[in-house]
Amino acid sequence: MGKCKLISHFHLPGLFEFYEFYKKFLPLYRFHKEYFYDWCDIASIYGAPGDCLWGGGRTSFGIAEAKDVFELMNEFEISPRLTFSNSLIRSEHLNDKKCNRLCKLFENSKVATGIIIHSDLLLNYLKNQFANFYFISSTTKVLTNFLDFESELNREDFSFVVPDFRLNKSFEKFNSLSQKQKDKVEFLCNECCDFACTERKTCYENVSRKNLGEKVISHKCTAHNSENGYRFSLAMKNPGFISVNEIEKKYLPLGFSNFKIEGRGLGSAILLEFILYYMIKPEYHLKVREEIYLDSMLDLF
Repeated sequence: MGKCKLISHFHLPGLFEFYEFYKKFLPLYRFHKEYFYDWCDIASIYGAPGDCLWGGGRTSFGIAEAKDVFELMNEFEISPRLTFSNSLIRSEHLNDKKCNRLCKLFENSKVATGIIIHSDLLLNYLKNQFANFYFISSTTKVLTNFLDFESELNREDFSFVVPDFRLNKSFEKFNSLSQKQKDKVEFLCNECCDFACTERKTCYENVSRKNLGEKVISHKCTAHNSENGYRFSLAMKNPGFISVNEIEKKYLPLGFSNFKIEGRGLGSAILLEFILYYMIKPEYHLKVREEIYLDSMLDLF
């Protein structure tokens, strides 16, 4: 028997934030498989609506209606993931009506809904209240110590664990994992944060406080060139960056198959560039750009 084909499962940003983009893009994904590398697929799309108390990682600007998002994911049979990674959840937050309504809706998705989560308090609440979710341990935990990361992998609560991007190239340590453990690793590919940043947890906690409605001053990033915002070209120079060639030639052969693309807080134009780079054959880049950009109803900037 021949070897099973190795598939890279991508987890894309903007479930609510880029709903209009995905309405246009997902038909291309379904009906034009020739555009895409045959070794990858879209496993999930993650995000949260605006004003989401349980949200974390980024302050969401998603304005799409939950029912519309739910129906789009069902139509294209893609797992939706709700980004509930607020690290500062207290017991009084568990009864939030908006978040609980969202869970009741997505509990019945055609492909199981994932919950990206930080708080164990919220995790235990959701496990007790809803039967059909799977859980992803959030990168907002900033698991930079490999032993801590491995302990998280061994927790039965989680189907996937996202290590801090600074562990991405620890190949010797990652290769020591069992295949069961490897199947749970979800690498964050395109992080632009300074590799030497010591304030990552503080930054995420600031977002958590904002989502809880606390009046806080925005965290000021002190990293070099942070005033320029996200630049994919700079992210590619980050020591933790995972290139498309590394996925195909290095990570997949080592037994890793799950890759997360960040970008909820960016625009749909840069999201398209991420997808073009990671998933679409170069000879079709212009074709896909034309399909997306020439839609006069799509707000790309």
